[in-house]
Amino acid sequence: MNSQRLLLDRLGALSYIAACALLAGCPASLAPVVPVAPLVNVPLVPAELAQGLAWTRRTVPGHNRLMRFRFLFQDPKRHWGGRGTARIAPPDSLRFDYVGPLGLGAGAAIVVGDSTVWADPAQNFKTLAPGIPMLWAGLGIVRPPAPDAQVQRGGTAERSVWRFAHGDDTLDYVATAGPPRLLEAEWRRKGKVLARSRTEFDSLALPAKARVEFPEVLGRFELTISGVDTAATIAPAIWQSRR
Repeated sequence: MNSQRLLLDRLGALSYIAACALLAGCPASLAPVVPVAPLVNVPLVPAELAQGLAWTRRTVPGHNRLMRFRFLFQDPKRHWGGRGTARIAPPDSLRFDYVGPLGLGAGAAIVVGDSTVWADPAQNFKTLAPGIPMLWAGLGIVRPPAPDAQVQRGGTAERSVWRFAHGDDTLDYVATAGPPRLLEAEWRRKGKVLARSRTEFDSLALPAKARVEFPEVLGRFELTISGVDTAATIAPAIWQSRR
């Protein structure tokens, strides 16, 4: 077992109170994980792929973005809190850095599109982000549907609903104009809910907080955005592996 994995396991021994101290306003007890009922309960109609692509593009920032956040992760085995940075280079590149309490459990990953290019340590990042489209949704960005995906849409101008189905996977998105402005997402595989996310935006339409829940493993990942730089300069070196 490598040293980084040992550090992650050690975090499980930290008290929940210590992890919550890193998050402003952390509740005394978290709500139960989401039920398995579908997120979307409105009629949907077939839509053109180009319409789905156009909608997703509107969620992508026009310039580089650097987001600093605090996080809390919990599942039946561990409670883990800390801080991190997400660097987004439109349209589809992300560097995700995080570190736990007392500097333990540090890691980083590079994501391009729906794929992880590298993650160090890989298992730690997979624990936090088992579904890459859900990580993007947590950061306020919707990944485009696959070229051969089935696209459906519905809702109203105030509550837009989209469904992208490809193979065994179905991704539902609900964008609410607000207040508060929200982006909700649900990922199902063969009808089983694997993850659901909810992102809330501030008055400047920037992500403010998010949570992603994984009913299958009783896991929950929460982000509180502490600062957003919408004119960040991203050095080429950050895309290189840490090793």
